[in-house]
Amino acid sequence: MSLYAIGDLHLHFASELKAPGQRTGKIWRDHEARFRTYCVAKVQKEDALVLVGDHSWGKNLDESAPDLEWIASLPGEKILVRGNHDMFWDAKKTDALNERFRGRLAFLQNNFFAYRDYALVGTKGFVFEGPFYIDRRGRIAGWDEEAEEHARKLVDRECERLRISFEAAKTAGYRKFLVFLHYPPTSILEHDSGFTRMAEEYGASQVIYAHSHGESRFHDSVEGMKNGVFYRLVSGDYLRWMPEKIMD
Repeated sequence: MSLYAIGDLHLHFASELKAPGQRTGKIWRDHEARFRTYCVAKVQKEDALVLVGDHSWGKNLDESAPDLEWIASLPGEKILVRGNHDMFWDAKKTDALNERFRGRLAFLQNNFFAYRDYALVGTKGFVFEGPFYIDRRGRIAGWDEEAEEHARKLVDRECERLRISFEAAKTAGYRKFLVFLHYPPTSILEHDSGFTRMAEEYGASQVIYAHSHGESRFHDSVEGMKNGVFYRLVSGDYLRWMPEKIMD
């Protein structure tokens, strides 16, 4: 029994492809087929696979249904985290999604799921991504402070959702945690954040995140061991569509 993770599949079996880079980038060519091949080879029926956001380009559940059915057909138990492009997923209707796909897909938001003696907790998350003002040497000389203030409000909301997830697991008796976020836990301006501090507060073993695409973005956030927590990026293009083993 093993636990795997990957993010940013950006499926579009019944919807318009909206990302220019996904149209032209070599790493995205036939990525669905490559991922399925790797997934079938590595993930066993008794394993768990966490999909860390941006599952579908569909703008509603009808358009996303073929993408979700495709995910449901993959091996293992599938647990989904909400991404910023997942328009089919209203955060207030997570219970309805879990009911609709019961036994086939599980949706992680304001709840938790168990893996051995670990609780899998998570939320979409958020980080400030600009606009930034760049000087002649390509260094950040400033940023849109109004946009940053708005981002802080979104971060606070997502931190509260993550705490609900932690507390639900803690109330159920769990003391070991793995955290899953779609967004990176810190922005390029930060050394820590509400998400990293909460991971440390609850003694989480790992924080697993996605969202960062392209080689220029792969190292925007914290990586490796920091203050007793291991951070890892699992964006699909970063992993070259090979699911990352998180734990045996």
